[in-house]
Amino acid sequence: MIRTKRVYEQPSDQDGFRVLVDRLWPRGLRKNEASFDLWMKEIAPENRLRKWFSHEPERWEEFRKCYLNELEHKEKYVYELLERARKTDITLLYAAKDETLNNATVLKEYLESLLNRQ
Repeated sequence: MIRTKRVYEQPSDQDGFRVLVDRLWPRGLRKNEASFDLWMKEIAPENRLRKWFSHEPERWEEFRKCYLNELEHKEKYVYELLERARKTDITLLYAAKDETLNNATVLKEYLESLLNRQ
């Protein structure tokens, strides 16, 4: 099972392996307060795309398309997450306020599509 969750939410037993998938450190979160197993900033959208999107809902579809394209070129990190997901539940953590229009939901969709092909 692959889940998404805001990094600011309390961890739960259902989270499994927790991966922060944002390029930047979450605002207002102290490092000693962070609860995750891995920070995989390399799999996050590139800075140019992230800044352009700026969480503007009208840019969502184009952001999603561009980020899916970026993920095609991040095989090493995608493979690492797929291997984890085959063994245990994983939770993709993000800092964005919007629970549906964020990079973690795109990444979850992408990983699930690859898992379903196999």
